[in-house]
Amino acid sequence: MLMTDAIVPAAGPARNVLLIVGGGIAAYKACELVRLLRREGTGVTCVLTESGARFVTAMTLAALSENPVHTTLWDLKNEVEMGHIQLSRAADLVVVCPATADLMARMAAGIADDLATTLLLATDKPVLTVPAMNVRMWLHPATERNVAQLRGDGIAVMEPDEGEMACGEYGPGRLPDPAEIAAAIGEMLGGRGVDFGGETLGGLSGGMIARAPERVETALDDIDYFAGSEDPGALFVDEEVPEELTTEELAAQERADEEPAAPLDLCGPLLSKKGKAKSAPPTDPEAINHIVKSDPEAAPEPFVENPAEAEGAAAVPPGEPAAPEPSAPEPSAPGPATTEPAATLAEPAPDILAGQPDFAGTDPANLPLYGKRIIVTAGPTHEPIDPVRYIANRSSGKQGFAIAAAAQRAGAHVILVSGPVALPTPPGVERLYIETARDMAKAVEASLPADCAIMVAAVADWRTTEVSQGKMKKRRSAPPHLVLTENPDILTGLAAGGRKPRLLIGFAAETDDVIANAKGKLKSKGADWIVANDVSGGTGKSVMGGDDNTVHLVTSAGVETWASMPKDEVAERLVRRIAEKLAEDV
Repeated sequence: MLMTDAIVPAAGPARNVLLIVGGGIAAYKACELVRLLRREGTGVTCVLTESGARFVTAMTLAALSENPVHTTLWDLKNEVEMGHIQLSRAADLVVVCPATADLMARMAAGIADDLATTLLLATDKPVLTVPAMNVRMWLHPATERNVAQLRGDGIAVMEPDEGEMACGEYGPGRLPDPAEIAAAIGEMLGGRGVDFGGETLGGLSGGMIARAPERVETALDDIDYFAGSEDPGALFVDEEVPEELTTEELAAQERADEEPAAPLDLCGPLLSKKGKAKSAPPTDPEAINHIVKSDPEAAPEPFVENPAEAEGAAAVPPGEPAAPEPSAPEPSAPGPATTEPAATLAEPAPDILAGQPDFAGTDPANLPLYGKRIIVTAGPTHEPIDPVRYIANRSSGKQGFAIAAAAQRAGAHVILVSGPVALPTPPGVERLYIETARDMAKAVEASLPADCAIMVAAVADWRTTEVSQGKMKKRRSAPPHLVLTENPDILTGLAAGGRKPRLLIGFAAETDDVIANAKGKLKSKGADWIVANDVSGGTGKSVMGGDDNTVHLVTSAGVETWASMPKDEVAERLVRRIAEKLAEDV
């Protein structure tokens, strides 16, 4: 049975979107959103805020959107014609993506202090806001008020996705997938959807976007050519039936398609028309290495990473064709980099998320400390005597860092207040660097409120009343006279303060009567638990600086003695007990 192709026509005229890109790590997804909209045929004009330009470049957005990118209100050429007013009126829809907490607050307050907020205040078109921020910022009462105000003003605000974030926390605040944003845009503009590899976009991609024709196979024997018409000839009046090509014509057409296109003549009196940009201009060294030559007219020299290899390389014989230049890669969604020969690639940009944990597939139900905020102190403190000397102790910070890492793996947002130690920050942990006991006390206070605080740091008990501005010199008659005063007791201050965490844990480093001293500290400090250990060993044998620990967990219910084990295992066991205790108190 013969088959033929029926063409489903595209529907509706193209529309235009004005996209405001705010400052945030999610700004890179705006590039994918532009690519999706342009692939459908939607016109996109981008406005890049000053903060947004720290995450994506105007060149990238210009290449993807095929339109100039607007970055400032003080553009003399555009503002002569009130460019910000024209921008706000020319689009069919204004989209703010990503919308940071700061940008949404300024929108809610009606502030117009830059190009983005000015055109948002001046527009008479619908506005769609797509928030992206930290979970606590999204749940903050101020943000909730701003969202309510924006919605009351008639601005559509998408709900953010819930999931893991670049900062290591988990919860609502993630920017939705670009396909979902495009679907929301389509709903606001109306029309039918288009299937994007399983993602169905709204009317933006259907009712108003010209698409490639959809081919539908139809059996000729199944067509009723004369249905609804008395004149059989009327069937062919309104449509043109293309002539069928012969085999020879088809072969000639295929050969023509394979032939390289003729080079453009850029020397003529007319400027070339702008083409369909597929990617940002290449930035590899081979494309620009001619700018350092003394003769600006000279052609670029081949770029070779190893000059010695270039000297020994054989020259291309006359008449032989040179190897084709590699084409610039097309921009795509973030993912694994494509492997290319080293000589044709520029140095890769540093990954700003390097070292952050991979939460893919993590179920919050399996994270016992999910949503909890935990403060951990670690390491020693240094109390200066003069610019050279200080009072300190042998704490390495290993136990505190291990506890911080274990709590983060259990789903908690961990703030690690660390003294001077040579340890890397655990992935996903927020680290605050301090030096003195008073610095640590201030940092802990600033990190409240918290569900749990674990005071592991070996804080110096004393400091000098005065710090010498110059190095103190030896004296023949007697050593320098140092007047000492007590440092603040951070653990006691937390227990007595009005914002005491639900679970407050102190550490006791003792050399004798370990358990008795720990019980006394539990009562005098006002802590819920005390983790005591014996630090009486000499250099190389002490818990301080070592990899193992033997601890006693002292609570109001009694004393648990844990056998000697690596500090990582002590941390895991302690975190499990913390999770159980916090779950009991709910």
